[in-house]
Amino acid sequence: MEVFLQQLINGITLGSIYGLIAIGYTMVFGIIGMVNFAHGDVFMVSAFIAVITFLALTTWLGVGSIAIVLLICLVVAMVLTSVWNWAIERVAYRPLRGSFRLAPLISAIGMSIFLSNFVQVTQGPRNKPVPPILKDVIVLVQSEVYPVTISYKQIMIWLVTVVLLAGFWYLVQKTPLGRAQRACEQDRKMASLLGIDVDRTISLTFVMGAALAAVAGVMYMAYYGVVSFSDGFTPGVKAFTAAVLGGIGSLPGAVLGGLLIGLIEVFWSAYFTIDYKDVAAFSILVVVLIFMPQGILGKPEVEKV
Repeated sequence: MEVFLQQLINGITLGSIYGLIAIGYTMVFGIIGMVNFAHGDVFMVSAFIAVITFLALTTWLGVGSIAIVLLICLVVAMVLTSVWNWAIERVAYRPLRGSFRLAPLISAIGMSIFLSNFVQVTQGPRNKPVPPILKDVIVLVQSEVYPVTISYKQIMIWLVTVVLLAGFWYLVQKTPLGRAQRACEQDRKMASLLGIDVDRTISLTFVMGAALAAVAGVMYMAYYGVVSFSDGFTPGVKAFTAAVLGGIGSLPGAVLGGLLIGLIEVFWSAYFTIDYKDVAAFSILVVVLIFMPQGILGKPEVEKV
């Protein structure tokens, strides 16, 4: 029982990080119907920005408060990553929006490769570690064999995920920008005829997705304490899988899919073998899509005639 509870806590934490990245995938796909395969590498870039900012504040400037350091890392990563993703959308995606459907996809894959190699060249191929952050834990179940604990880092990740999901759901459902996004999702040409600035709405969607990826990058850096230039691929693919599993286009579905992928991974690693945890996650995805092609919370696609 202790192992189950501990893995449940670990799985929710990992799934929260996947869910934050998956929201960026689902927002972009929902509006322009494009899978932004560079989104995982945008997440990786944000993690490196957080690491560099963290080391600059703690090593060079001598800032001692971890809360202040993490807050500054979060703000810097969100701002710089949002600007970076806005530039990517303007340069690599917008000129190809009216082209054949594979062109933006190829451009996204090329941008993913560019970001990965750019970080590898500028930061080196080795892992970038940071000192341990928020090492204290709370013992939930005292046991001599296997005490169940939850760390302050995990609590922070849970709270950030819940607050951001609630905030972005409110933004999409209750604000003028959200109404513009939903209008563009249904019919971009009609939304443009009704006076909505489609290009601005899409750019802001990329900015919002990058900001969420930056939050996930900071949480990833704080949780694992090390980042690598290759960290964009695997978390990115799993976050995209989470978005599809939960129902791509649905914000709660993206987080739900992330939680499910995280739980599947940690439980499979704990009770079976870690070698096949990725196989287990993708197998569950296949089974779900066979019976629910739109995902768990996704809406069936309606063909326009």
